[in-house]
Amino acid sequence: MQTAAQSVHLAHAAKPVTPRDRLLRLPDVETATGCKKSTIYKLMKEGKFPACVRITARMSAWPESAVLQWVQDRIKEGGAK
Repeated sequence: MQTAAQSVHLAHAAKPVTPRDRLLRLPDVETATGCKKSTIYKLMKEGKFPACVRITARMSAWPESAVLQWVQDRIKEGGAK
């Protein structure tokens, strides 16, 4: 016999796990990367930084997972090239 807690657990286990991400606005991207706005947009233009997501006509944000991956890649590289 299963308890209520076990049946809830089994119900959740059957559902596929959806990865969660959030959108970061520019000040949060600057904090996470240590780069300022001009550098972020320059790197984006060069294809060296994740592209932003257009939220509205005047609002953009970046997927947190992409920004954090970019930071980790820089750490793995061990410095500027």
